[in-house]
Amino acid sequence: MYQHPLLNRDKMSPQEALDILIEGNHRFTHNQTSKKDYQSLIEITKDKQHPFTSFLSCSDSRAPVELLFDQALGDVFSVRLAGNIASDKGIGSLEFASKYLGSKLIVVLGHTSCGAIKAACDNFREGHIGEIINHIRPAVRQEKTVLESRDSSNEDFVAKVCAQNVRVQIKQILHSSDIIEDMLNEKKIGLIGAVYDISTGQVNFLEDTLKL
Repeated sequence: MYQHPLLNRDKMSPQEALDILIEGNHRFTHNQTSKKDYQSLIEITKDKQHPFTSFLSCSDSRAPVELLFDQALGDVFSVRLAGNIASDKGIGSLEFASKYLGSKLIVVLGHTSCGAIKAACDNFREGHIGEIINHIRPAVRQEKTVLESRDSSNEDFVAKVCAQNVRVQIKQILHSSDIIEDMLNEKKIGLIGAVYDISTGQVNFLEDTLKL
């Protein structure tokens, strides 16, 4: 965000927020990340936060969104849950970021080789992990193009369930949140899904999920 100091966050459009993320991921994948003065950023953000984007992403240690998009302190409101699931508390956090912090874009971000997705493909049920997997099961059921080896041993199946899970979680957000739905209808925010490739660093946005 601080690559664009002239952009007013209050007046920023959802498309501008998305463009900044695309630019940031390009820098990340080309090893051209911007220099950040963290001491100055601490001073700027100590009394108030105004993130321009919010994420529902996975807790995986290989997928920290601030790094993937070359953003800094105060830029990203990050909600991280295994499998990037849209739990009630996760949705509430996104509502807070959108309505009260001024975030202009919600991104639901999955990633390749996701352990939670693999567990859902294998019908894992143990402990509280099973509660997470319950949120992902609809994506497994809805993926109907792969007919054989429908488990974590099939990389193609896992990849397709991963992308479908992003769509499922977006649908859950829209179904559960009047706040987010109203803000989308009023064009105050945008929403999009994406998948991060842990082998390349590239984020692939899902155009069929875009709502601006």
